[in-house]
Amino acid sequence: MPDRIEVVQGDISAQQVGAIVNAANNSLLGGGGVDGAIHRAAGPELLEECRKLKGCPTGEAKITRGYRLPAKWVIHTVGPVWRGGNYKEDEYLAQCYQSCFALIEKHQLKTVAFPSISTGAYRFPLERATRIAVTETINFLKRNNFVEKIVFICFNKSVYDCYVGELKSIL
Repeated sequence: MPDRIEVVQGDISAQQVGAIVNAANNSLLGGGGVDGAIHRAAGPELLEECRKLKGCPTGEAKITRGYRLPAKWVIHTVGPVWRGGNYKEDEYLAQCYQSCFALIEKHQLKTVAFPSISTGAYRFPLERATRIAVTETINFLKRNNFVEKIVFICFNKSVYDCYVGELKSIL
């Protein structure tokens, strides 16, 4: 299993994978951070397709084409805003990964890159979010052999170090 999970520090919109995951807002119409970078790199066609999706509830995911991105697909998921931990934030974040994995299965995607969902503007504690991301990913990979690689794309060194540390402690 360790050979099917990778941690990289870099720009998710530049990844050469089958699909990238977008940490989107409920409107799916672009925003800041990862969401804005993906929309800028994909071009205006992504926004047009997202308008037709009419948003996405927290914890769920929807898929679009990648347009000008190296990735053929974009899986948009809406993570929870951290409000102290008493509003099912952990469950919603786990649902984000589960919803993405359902689309990965449906579309038989072999390589997928994930950002650190909800840890930027939504302020989800990094260590807690990383534990959920890694746990859900390992559980998925145990059940599914067709996926060749899940890559966690980390925006900076502290996020990268957190993911590497969590993987070492679990694997």
